[in-house]
Amino acid sequence: MIRETRNLEFKKEVTNTFLKTVSAFSNYDGGRILFGVDDDGKVSGLQDTRRACLDIENKINDSISPQPVYTLSINDEDRTVTLSVQKGIQTPYLYKSKAYKRSDSATVEVDTVELKRLILRGEHLRFEELPAGEQNLQFTVLNDMLQEEIGITVSEPVLKTFNLYSDDAGYNNAAELLADENHFPGIDAARFGDSISIILKRKNVENQSVLTVFYQAVDLYRDAYQYEKIEGIHREKVELIPEDAFREVIANALMHRTWDVPHPIRMYFFPDRAEIVSPGGLPDDITKEQYLRGQYSSLRNPTLSNVFFRLHLVEILGTGIPRIREAYSGQAVQPEFLTSEHTIKVVLPVIRTDEPITTEEKFLYDAMRANESLSMAQIVERTSLSRYKVNKLLHQLEEKGRIRIQGGGRSTRYSRVEFPD
Repeated sequence: MIRETRNLEFKKEVTNTFLKTVSAFSNYDGGRILFGVDDDGKVSGLQDTRRACLDIENKINDSISPQPVYTLSINDEDRTVTLSVQKGIQTPYLYKSKAYKRSDSATVEVDTVELKRLILRGEHLRFEELPAGEQNLQFTVLNDMLQEEIGITVSEPVLKTFNLYSDDAGYNNAAELLADENHFPGIDAARFGDSISIILKRKNVENQSVLTVFYQAVDLYRDAYQYEKIEGIHREKVELIPEDAFREVIANALMHRTWDVPHPIRMYFFPDRAEIVSPGGLPDDITKEQYLRGQYSSLRNPTLSNVFFRLHLVEILGTGIPRIREAYSGQAVQPEFLTSEHTIKVVLPVIRTDEPITTEEKFLYDAMRANESLSMAQIVERTSLSRYKVNKLLHQLEEKGRIRIQGGGRSTRYSRVEFPD
């Protein structure tokens, strides 16, 4: 039995309630409404399918503005009607002066911020293209980087070339983001000890050029996850998290986040991982699968992204995730990419493969065979060690990245991490 989804809704009868979903489908990804089917997916059919089609058409034409693109089809066998609604280009599509969207299998009214985005999309504009709220802007940071990377200085023709300035509108939001001072949020960073109750360092960077924010974020990363190891006369830099991966994450967070909400990018530095949470979920025209493959069908902030590319802060636009994965190539631990409607979170695990393990740790590690998920009791039985000793060794091995601990309480399971040859 089929169920309702983000792009599929059931209606047992033709009532005005379906019109909110027509607005939602038109504003976003399109979808289908099946009439003559109850909420549980059970087909009941309609008494008069042709009259139902006429009723549906009249309700849409009288109630949705602008007119959406849709088709109606009749299934004579089960007496159902399918309304297929296409994603529109003249957003927002309003029902009773309100715009709607789908949230899983429900239809809800959009908030003020989302309505503004729909209006911009309908006018084929982006937030970064709108005139800046502040027109008295200085570009010292951008100027220094342009001189160093490209050999040019900030001037009106250069700003026009980068689509940051026009004679009619002046500076746009992308220009203000790059200006030395602005009204935009930046990053909120916290470094934790053994628990979230222990905050070792806290820093907030805001109202500064996104270029300054980028380098401040990199400095905070280096302070948390890099150190120098001296062996004899040699000094070696150790990266607990690959810098290439972190730079890609923070650059992508700045380039692709939504800037019309007053929330900073949050960076949480833990002993075993870094978490970077960026405001704004995936763009409307990209799926999670495309995102994970590094396939951006469009950039949320193409003007800003182009500047990052020209300044060599990113290598190739749209290849961030493959490059992050490449930085962890051959490692036992791998980054995670988590998306929701309003955020994108990237988790970069600490690499600890260089730490030696003791004889006791190796004995327990070897007792846990590959691809096994064991309980504490099973490990105690297999090793004949005390429960206290096993618990201590397991946590030592976890700190060294040799095992994974999942679950909690009685359901806690332990598995060994396999290292590449």
